[in-house]
Amino acid sequence: MALDISAIAQTIDHTLLRPDADQAAVEKLCNEALNYHFASVCIAPYFVPVAHTNLQGTDIRICTVIGFPLGYTHREIKVAEAGLALAQGAQELDMVINISALKSGQKQVVQDEIAALVQLAHDKGAILKVIIETALLDDKEKIQLCEIVSASGADFIKTSTGFSTAGATLEDIHLMKKNCAPHLKIKASGGIRNLTWAKAMLSVGADRLGTSSGVAIMEELSGNGENGGGSQSY
Repeated sequence: MALDISAIAQTIDHTLLRPDADQAAVEKLCNEALNYHFASVCIAPYFVPVAHTNLQGTDIRICTVIGFPLGYTHREIKVAEAGLALAQGAQELDMVINISALKSGQKQVVQDEIAALVQLAHDKGAILKVIIETALLDDKEKIQLCEIVSASGADFIKTSTGFSTAGATLEDIHLMKKNCAPHLKIKASGGIRNLTWAKAMLSVGADRLGTSSGVAIMEELSGNGENGGGSQSY
């Protein structure tokens, strides 16, 4: 299937969340996002001001992570972290749910923290993505979270942090597509390192791709000649 380069680029959250990443690497990430016109850069909260400086006046969105990567910080801490990120220029927040609370049968804790971050993000005109860390869940828990996130008002449900035992799978995208409300978008993240895997995730229902291999995917797409008549070729 022919693919438009610009359309694929707009599904990619160009990601750099390595704990040893430095400012120069974040600035390089921003330049790559501008070059390939990715949907966003996804960076650590500490580097939101750097991304804001480098991307101000462009339409590349700034995404950062909240409660990352383990998710078991208190709701109040997540709200404070999110509030600071938004004040510094973040436009999209990828929050990790409290998996420990879910496993403890404390569904209300999970609902309350998502609701608090939905309200905070939307009050600032930002997008909230909810990371459920599928690798740590059974199918019953995944379906329960699809229902919770669908009812929360969040913008996306996201498979993974990329820091757990596994990342996105086609089976999980299928399950999420089947059990999430139609308005809830899906972000696949973790292990998406090439064009074949990116195409597969999109074909089964993913709307966004979280990947640190965005440049490689775009170069592979261009090299395969799959620009589908798009306006740009890289």
